[in-house]
Amino acid sequence: MRWTEQLLILSFLAVGVLQTATFGANVTHDHRALVIDGRRRVLISGSIHYPRSTPDMWADLIQKSKDGGLDVIETYVFWDLHEPVRNQYDFEGRNDLVKFIKLVGEAGLYAHLRIGPYVCAEWNYGGFPLWLHFIPGIKFRTDNEPFKVEMQRFTAKIVDLMKQEKLYASQGGPIILSQIENEYGNIDSAFGSAGKRYINWAASMATSLDTGVPWVMCQQADAPDPMIDTCNGFYCDQYTPASANRPKMWTENWTGCYLEPLGFLYSAVLCPTDLWKTLLLLWHVFSSAGEPSKIITWYFSVLDSDYNLRVHYHGGTNFGRSTGGPFIATSYDYDAPIDEYGFLRQPKWGHLKDVHKAIKLCEQAMVATDPTISSLGSNLEASVYKTGSGLCAAFLANIDTQSDATVNFNGNSYQLPPWSVSILPDCKNVVLNTAKINSATTIPKFVRQSSSNAIDASGGFLAGWSWFNEPVGISSSNAVTKPGLLEQINTTADESDYLWYSLSTNVQVDEPFLKDGSQTVLHVESLGHALHAYVNGKLAGSGKGNSNNAKVSIDVPITLIPGKNKIDLLSLTVGLQNYGAFYDEKGAGITGPVKLVGVNNGSTVDLSSQQWTYQTGLKGEELGLSNGGSSAWVSGATLPKEQPLIWYKTTFDAPSGTNPVALDFTGMGKGEAFVNGQSIGRYWPTYIASSSGCTDSCNYKGSYSSNKCLKNCGKPSQQLYHVPRSWLQPSGNTLVLFEETGGDPTQLSFATREIGSLCSHISESHPQHVETWRSSRKRGSRPGPALSLECPLTNQVISSIEFASFGTPSGSCGSFSHGSCNSTQALSIVQKACVGSKSCRMDVSIDMFGDPCIGVTKSLAVEAACT
Repeated sequence: MRWTEQLLILSFLAVGVLQTATFGANVTHDHRALVIDGRRRVLISGSIHYPRSTPDMWADLIQKSKDGGLDVIETYVFWDLHEPVRNQYDFEGRNDLVKFIKLVGEAGLYAHLRIGPYVCAEWNYGGFPLWLHFIPGIKFRTDNEPFKVEMQRFTAKIVDLMKQEKLYASQGGPIILSQIENEYGNIDSAFGSAGKRYINWAASMATSLDTGVPWVMCQQADAPDPMIDTCNGFYCDQYTPASANRPKMWTENWTGCYLEPLGFLYSAVLCPTDLWKTLLLLWHVFSSAGEPSKIITWYFSVLDSDYNLRVHYHGGTNFGRSTGGPFIATSYDYDAPIDEYGFLRQPKWGHLKDVHKAIKLCEQAMVATDPTISSLGSNLEASVYKTGSGLCAAFLANIDTQSDATVNFNGNSYQLPPWSVSILPDCKNVVLNTAKINSATTIPKFVRQSSSNAIDASGGFLAGWSWFNEPVGISSSNAVTKPGLLEQINTTADESDYLWYSLSTNVQVDEPFLKDGSQTVLHVESLGHALHAYVNGKLAGSGKGNSNNAKVSIDVPITLIPGKNKIDLLSLTVGLQNYGAFYDEKGAGITGPVKLVGVNNGSTVDLSSQQWTYQTGLKGEELGLSNGGSSAWVSGATLPKEQPLIWYKTTFDAPSGTNPVALDFTGMGKGEAFVNGQSIGRYWPTYIASSSGCTDSCNYKGSYSSNKCLKNCGKPSQQLYHVPRSWLQPSGNTLVLFEETGGDPTQLSFATREIGSLCSHISESHPQHVETWRSSRKRGSRPGPALSLECPLTNQVISSIEFASFGTPSGSCGSFSHGSCNSTQALSIVQKACVGSKSCRMDVSIDMFGDPCIGVTKSLAVEAACT
């Protein structure tokens, strides 16, 4: 999807509550939900894209998703990875889709396989392999025979692979849903009647593959039977399926942001959405990453009685040249509940877990009946599910963004904070209010690491470097010469980001560009995405586009000499277009005009139609330098720095420990990095975000707007890049960089992703924790709120209590402070309960801590350290 509809995902799929995944299931649906073996289910699903992590991470990511309350793992299928060359398939390593789905099943979870095979996903070329583009007569995603033949062949390939491994629920496997096409309804009007024919064909083709499970088409309001059409977007509460026998599913709820433009605003660490309308409102409240005191509210509507949502649960990393856009960053963290490096993002992960549990406490009533919705006052609403058999669940909403409200419901009084919902699984007792977070907060940090191969105290590399100077212009015997300016994608087939355009032109002494001393300007226009202009071997100027306009136009002053002058233009792409009607027809590269312009005398020479020589890629790519081999490397006492078009190589030892690793590219310009021959992605830390539009404080309550709560102004869009542990050896690792614009590799440093402080802040007014709901009902008791802490890593214990206050503490994790009311016993009580243990729990009550200020609602704030 594009920026105007953006922020793919943090979405929840929809189906029903999974007690234990029982495979070999009959999966159907009615108008309310998916029906598995005759039972309506409310399933909570999260998205994990297998190639955006590594196989050694998958089991942990899946287990953390399950621990967070998910029942279904959803993923796209990436055609370009699996068939990089026509009829040559790759299902190894990060492309091992079968292994990923089997791990989902082994964890006791269901799977939703979104085959597409168009995925969008901020992925290069929308997931299509570039070779498709060169099939004669092909037109993508329309009633076009060459395209349909290839699409059916690949879709059938994936379905057959899943069947061979018995991975569909009908065979005893975990896959309960498949998807064909993706968000075609957003663009189908551009294709006219051919688009309608295509979507009917796609539905028929998918159904004929006989998977034994339902198929969905997201964002396809006219999806033909038996497809289930679903909603993607910020607002889906008013969505109605095309057929009355289909459940209302929300396959993408966009509640996070990917780092879209390289260097532009890292917009909203979380993107809030206001999805309340007239149906049942359920609101999630998150603390923004790094600023847990700032509350962000995510609402969603439980369309009828379905919980039809899918969360982008782990974003991951765009390794290699997989980013789309163009201008999408290597990090695809997405501010998801599990961060790019596999750590839980707290309190988001924990609060989502609590909300999921609260929803499931209401599940029996929700699947049994439709809600009755009534007003409790201005901006106040109750949604009640009640059956004749005594089941009852209620949701009390306050949609005011400023004021608390006290409401009377079923003869009882309830306090509702602004912009919140209270969940009552028995229509009496509140198990959760979305504005009151019971989960702990963690502050992740990057710790700079030393390496054994001669580095200074800052962690930068100082020795052991070798380098290779990339030639300017044509250096390959495979170069071609043709008249006119060629479009880049058609020329390179995306085998490289780079295409050289080279021209030699003779300038006579008496020509206007020389005889009167006029300044000459080289004018170049390009479809994008960036370019560098060299004249007679020297860099004359550069230009770059952006995500809103990839085109580049430069005017650079140059000095010509009598006789032969050489003009070399290096054009580059930064991820191919991934969204929009006819996006495959979006070109790149220098299509002109290219002109010499005399500033003083106005003379102009258009070079566009002359004989240009073209070279796809770089000499270093041809030599295979990314693997660290080749005899072309040189070394010496003085390392070249701040020089464009240069390759660097060094060796390093892996940072100690097992924590995730990142490489800090401070000091570098733009290029691509390789560790032991594998690309960690494009780096571009010198692309700086806009210096305006951000705010130090933000009220996340209220309707979403795209310019709300912007972050990262005036800073690099991305400075730290994930290096998977599984790619590293204890010692003797090879790092190769291609530096395009110039940098100082001795400033590079490694960092490990670690957890700093562990915090929680719970008040006496919080409900009891959702975990205790069922057990307390059995005992007939109603325990009060409790504060819990648990170290995030399995080998950690709480080593110290940095802060503890019971009374009126304020601030946030890392900056708590005592209020005027404070129990003198709080620190010692918390230390005794927690230090030396992996986890601890204590009641937030005057019975535990005494009463330092009678008549005041008190809270307990704790900050701990884990080692």
